[in-house]
Amino acid sequence: MKQDIHPDYKVATVHCACGESFQTRSTKPNIRLDICSNCHPFFTGKQKLIDTEGRVDKFRKKYNKA
Repeated sequence: MKQDIHPDYKVATVHCACGESFQTRSTKPNIRLDICSNCHPFFTGKQKLIDTEGRVDKFRKKYNKA
C-alpha cells in the first residue's frame, strides 16, 4: 500500500439547523446540516403519508390489503 496518500481523520463537530450538535470523525473540522436524526420526521414519528392520487388505496384494493 502506498504511504501518505490517505487523509487525516480528525474529530469533527456536526451542527444541525435545529440546534443539535454531536462529534464524529471527518477530514473537515466542522460540518453543518439542514436536518439530522433528531429533527427528521421519519425518526421523530411525525411523518405523515401523503397520498394525493389515491395510489395507496388503489394498491390496497388491488391486493386486498386492509
